[in-house]
Amino acid sequence: MTEPSPAVAAAVEGELRLLDPVVRASADVLTTLLHPDFREIGTSGRLWERDTIIAMLTDPDAPSPDPLTASRMRGDQLAADLVHLTFDTESKGLRSHRSSLWRLTGSGWRLYFHQATPFIDDPFAEV
Repeated sequence: MTEPSPAVAAAVEGELRLLDPVVRASADVLTTLLHPDFREIGTSGRLWERDTIIAMLTDPDAPSPDPLTASRMRGDQLAADLVHLTFDTESKGLRSHRSSLWRLTGSGWRLYFHQATPFIDDPFAEV
């Protein structure tokens, strides 16, 4: 197995940081990791934009996010400034296939787009 490119490694590092509940609770850190044009389609199907998801994640009255466990993460560098990651997560029995696009900006790699699709069993999943 070959080592990932520096771009893929940077995107993986950013994605893993975003799974950390401490990072998810910090508006300052989220602002540095999420692209200004960030959009997400969550597991519920809801479309989120950068400001609304930061507000939701950092709301002091919101319940603490459950820890997410990631598996099967892989990445492909699509262009000099674009990385696509796919991986699965699990939290409290809810499993989701995830897909992220990371873009290189003047201030580093930032998450541009994310989608999560819940699944129960996937007989076609790669092991």
